[in-house]
Order: sequence, then C-alpha cells, then structure tokens
Amino acid sequence: MPEHFDHVARIQREWARERPDLDVTPQGVIGRLHRLSAHLAEQLCVVYRRYGLGEGEFDVLAALRRAGEPFERAPGELAAFTMVTTGAMTKRLDRLERDGLVARRPSTVDGRGRVVALTIAGRELIDQAFTEHMRNERRLLDELAPEQAAALESLLTAWLAAFETPLPEVADG
Repeated sequence: MPEHFDHVARIQREWARERPDLDVTPQGVIGRLHRLSAHLAEQLCVVYRRYGLGEGEFDVLAALRRAGEPFERAPGELAAFTMVTTGAMTKRLDRLERDGLVARRPSTVDGRGRVVALTIAGRELIDQAFTEHMRNERRLLDELAPEQAAALESLLTAWLAAFETPLPEVADG
C-alpha cells in the first residue's frame, strides 16, 4: 500500500517531529490494529445487519449453535462466552426471544436455574448468517497471502494469550 494511505505512519512522523523525546514505534502496531479493528467491525456488521442482527445477537446465537444438540446454555454461560454483563445479556435475550429466535425455560438439571435454547427459526437463521459470515471473513483475509495470514494468526494468538487467562476450573465438593 502506498505510504500516503498509511495514516499511522503519518501520525508517527508528526509525533516524532513534535516529541522527539518519545519512542513512538509502539503506535506502528497498536495504531494499525486499532484502525484495522474499526474497519473489520464495520465489514463484519454488514453481514449481521442483513439478518436483522447486531453483533451481540449474532454472538449469542453462535454460542448457542456451537453448544451442539440441544443448542442451549445457561444465561450466565452465555454472558461469559460473549464477554458481557448479565444485564446486557438479558437485553439481548429479550430481543431474541421476542423475535422467536431463542426460548427460555427452566433447567432440567437445576430446577432453580434457567436455560436459553435456539428455536428452529434461530438455528436456521444462525446457520445461514454464519455461512455468510465465514465467506465474508475469507474475503477479508484474501487481502493477505496464505503465508501472511498464517503468520499473522500465530503472532496474534501469542499476543492475545498474554491478555487472556483461562477460566478457573471449579473444584468439586
């Protein structure tokens, strides 16, 4: 890409000129990731909107679909998997239930608990939306050579691991 399109490089040069006492090299990575994140979110949301979903609703339906038969999870699990508060999850579930995409019912394992399950309509919708979502992600990655995509995945996996810790295991008893 020609440098005149590289806004981050321009910003780095300006800061280096104005603050030569500071090392602005981290902006090269962080600034580009930040800009790329915004571009990717915009491109991904195009698919979600085609199916009448926001990113949050898509994430909930996808988490339920990934659970396998009978495509259900507890609301707290969904909140943890999608990294939102239980209050935000309740709002998402209210909308999805109103639209007939999920149903809430008492848990058969824990009579006091509840589970959220995909409806037939919800499963059909997420299967279609996820198929298009994967085509869209492939299109976005096609900007890179396969080796570049593999190297980027490896680097991002290592870096992300530094920020995310596994969920603690719950001891029995």
